[in-house]
Amino acid sequence: MQVNNCVTDAETHIGFLRYKAFTRQTTSHGFSVPRPVSLVNVAVKRHYPALNPPIYSPAASLTASEWSTEMPFWPSRIDSIVKRVTALAAIAAFAVAAEAGPREQAKRMHDRIAGVPPADTVLNAMETEIAAGRIQAAALLAMDHPAFYAVTLKNLVAPWTNRDQTVFVPLNDYTATVIGMVRDDVPFNELLSGDILYVGNAGLGLPGVSATSNTHYEQIETRGIDLRTGLVRTTQSGVYGTPPAATAGVMTSRAAAQAFFVAGTNRAMFRFTMLNHMCRDLEEVQDTSLPPDLIRQDVSRSPGGDARLFLNGCVGCHTGMDPMTQAFAYYTYDEAQGRLVYTGGAVQPKYFNNDTTFAFGFRTPDDRWENRWRRGQNTLLGWDPALPGSGSGAKSLGQEFGNSDAFATCQVEKVFRTVCLRTPTDTADRNQIGSMTSSFRASGYRLKQAFADAATYCMGD
Repeated sequence: MQVNNCVTDAETHIGFLRYKAFTRQTTSHGFSVPRPVSLVNVAVKRHYPALNPPIYSPAASLTASEWSTEMPFWPSRIDSIVKRVTALAAIAAFAVAAEAGPREQAKRMHDRIAGVPPADTVLNAMETEIAAGRIQAAALLAMDHPAFYAVTLKNLVAPWTNRDQTVFVPLNDYTATVIGMVRDDVPFNELLSGDILYVGNAGLGLPGVSATSNTHYEQIETRGIDLRTGLVRTTQSGVYGTPPAATAGVMTSRAAAQAFFVAGTNRAMFRFTMLNHMCRDLEEVQDTSLPPDLIRQDVSRSPGGDARLFLNGCVGCHTGMDPMTQAFAYYTYDEAQGRLVYTGGAVQPKYFNNDTTFAFGFRTPDDRWENRWRRGQNTLLGWDPALPGSGSGAKSLGQEFGNSDAFATCQVEKVFRTVCLRTPTDTADRNQIGSMTSSFRASGYRLKQAFADAATYCMGD
């Protein structure tokens, strides 16, 4: 039925508009002009042939004045299109709810996992699997599409790799490593601790992998190499020369170092690891009841001359954060070299920045860390009782995070949003998150399992 196609098409285009809407194009004027990918143009033209939004073709070129005039209106215009397509999908869904069969479910599942319509042969195979009750097998067929890796996974991971949390970044070692881990069913709780790196296959004629350049990964993307076959697993220690004990999964990737170990005090690495992999920002875990003895010297105990600001505000984050950011004491990103630097046994000078702000504060002696959130309100993050809750270096801290309940639930929630195109909203959704988290762990932390579970839940009745 035409209306069935309308539902699934609309849902696909909503996903593209929200998550995959733009690629970048450099014009003759030197501007980096965002333009929708082709399917967004298809969505607009298909559903609103009379609508004339400022959607640029691959050959579009703007003058500087046109760019400055048009750019501010992009968010509202795209949002308007999203709302109209959403309304269309909602109306059509009512019309077909009772008629959705295995074929409609298969198409919806493929659209949401891969972000593109399936080939007829794939659709037929998925329909057969769903009709036979082998729903997860159908989901795995959808995951075999190249776009699942190059688009869905890349756009899921890319915001984790930068402080702006934008998808508008090239493929890098962080993103490629996550994609490879998902493809190969590597236990995802090793994400923050493993000596793992995925690189392009040596037979592809790519520039060599470098600790000082991202060219290798940019070429993988520029050449459109199929990530299902083009990535191979290796080690950070073997490629970058980082001591194996100092590797900590994606936290010690070049991309993460460039974003979160550069300058500053290395607290950025902690904050964004919490945000990206525990789904908690610091304001959500602050606890003013913990002792302040490990808060560093650069934190004023009376900001603005008022100690109450420290006791009721600053202390809430720093009492938990500072004892754990000791794990990063030997790491920095050298901007001149463009690489991660590890100085085992020697604390980075950045840890002593502004050490006269409160001279009696804690002065970092080494990379020993302690998780004080194992007591108090943040026990709710579900720390693994089999682990000691303390250690030395980033690897052991990554194990502490990666084996927590919060880490597992966070990955599942992100997959749910990606596949279902919404956040969990009601009791049924929250129960589903709990079930998916249990399944994710029982599968050996296979992220494909979470995608399959989410696709099954959101494929429609």
